[in-house]
Amino acid sequence: MSLSARKPTIAVKVGNVVIGGDAPIVVQSMTNTDTADVEATVAQVAALARAGSEIVRITVDRAEAAAAVPHIRERLDNQGVATPLIGDFHYNGHTLLAAYPACAEALAKYRINPGNVGFKDKRDKHFAEIIDIALKNGKAIRIGVNWGSLDQDLLTRLMDENARLPEPRDARQVMHEAIVQSALLSAARAMELGLGADRIILSAKVSAVQDLIAVYQMLAARSELALHLGLTEAGMGSKGIVASSAALGVLLQQGIGDTVRISLTPEPQGDRTLEVKVAQELLQSMGFRNFVPLVAACPGCGRTTSTTFQELARDIQDFIRAEMPEWKRRYPGVENLTVAVMGCIVNGPGESKHADIGISLPGTGEAPAAPVFIDGKKTATLRGPGAAAEFKQMVLDYIERRYGKGTIGRTAAE
Repeated sequence: MSLSARKPTIAVKVGNVVIGGDAPIVVQSMTNTDTADVEATVAQVAALARAGSEIVRITVDRAEAAAAVPHIRERLDNQGVATPLIGDFHYNGHTLLAAYPACAEALAKYRINPGNVGFKDKRDKHFAEIIDIALKNGKAIRIGVNWGSLDQDLLTRLMDENARLPEPRDARQVMHEAIVQSALLSAARAMELGLGADRIILSAKVSAVQDLIAVYQMLAARSELALHLGLTEAGMGSKGIVASSAALGVLLQQGIGDTVRISLTPEPQGDRTLEVKVAQELLQSMGFRNFVPLVAACPGCGRTTSTTFQELARDIQDFIRAEMPEWKRRYPGVENLTVAVMGCIVNGPGESKHADIGISLPGTGEAPAAPVFIDGKKTATLRGPGAAAEFKQMVLDYIERRYGKGTIGRTAAE
C-alpha cells in the first residue's frame, strides 16, 4: 500500500515535524526519566532522537518537572538535537502551563486526556484554560483518550442510553463508542474555543488488539483530524512487539494513522530506544518508509550448521544501526540500501542478486567459497577466515561509491 492510499487527514505542524496530510508517518517515543532530572532526561531524549524518534514526549506532572522543561530544551538545542518535545499532562496541566509560561513555550505540543483534565463542573474550565494557552503560544494539542481513564460521566450516560434501547448493544461496543465520542467531542470543543483543526491530533488508546482496531476504524470514519496510533500497555518483550505490530499493522494497511508509538515495557535498566527501532521496522517492513539499510538474512536450517552467516548478519546490522546517524548526513539515500547475508546455495545466490549487495556463504558440505553479488552481478568470490571482514569492507566501499557526496549512484541515475 502506498502513502497516497492513506486516508486523508489534516496536516499539523509540531515544531519542525509535520503530522498528517501528505507527510510520511512519523515515529515518536516517550521518556521514562523523571523530567525534573534535567541531565537524565536530556540524555534519554538525545538517545531516542539518535535512534530515529522524530518526536519525544516527556512527563510534566509537577512544578519541578515544568520548571525543568525549558532547561531541557535549551540543552538539547545546544547539542544540536532539534527533536520536538511534547508535554504529557494529566490532572493539573492547566495549572502547570499557566504557572510556568517558559514550559508552555518550550514544548511543541501538549498532550491532554479528556478523562482527567478536570472533573464535574471543572472539566470544561480546565480544558478551556489549556486551549487558551495553546492558542497564545501557537502550539498543537493531542487529545489522547485512554480507556483506563475514560470520562466516566460520558460512559455512564451512553451505558444508560444503551440499556433503554429495544435491542441493547454489547457493553464493549458502548465502550468503543464512548472512547470515540470523548475524542470527537473534545476536539469539537477545542475548535469552538478557537483552536484550528490544523492544531489538533487525536488518539484513542486501548490495550487489546481487536478493540484498538475497532476504535480507530470508527474514529477514522468520523473525522479528518490527524491520528496518533499506539497500543497502550502493550507489555514487555516479544508480547508487546507482536501485539503492537498486529494492531498497528492492520490499521496502517487500511490507511489509518499519521504517527505511531510502540509502547513497550522495558526490562529493568533496559534500552528505551527499542520501541523506536520496532516502530521503524514495522513501517519499513510494510513499505511505508525506509529508515536504515535492510539486511535480509537466512533463517538457517540443517544445511547451515556454521554460525558464520548469523554472526556476519548480526555484525552488519549492528554496525548499520550504530553508523546511521552519521550516514544520514554523509550518504543521502543510504536508508534505501539492501544487503543480503545468506547461508547456503539453495536461496543464497538468488537472494543476493535481488539485494544491492549480497553474499552467499557456503553451507554444510559445500565448497568453501562465498560469491558476492553487487547490483545483481557476481563480482567476487571470497574464501578463508577473512571473508566476513572483506565483505563488510565491500559494503562500506559500495555505500561510499553509490551514496557518497560528489558521486552519482544508481538511484540518482535512475
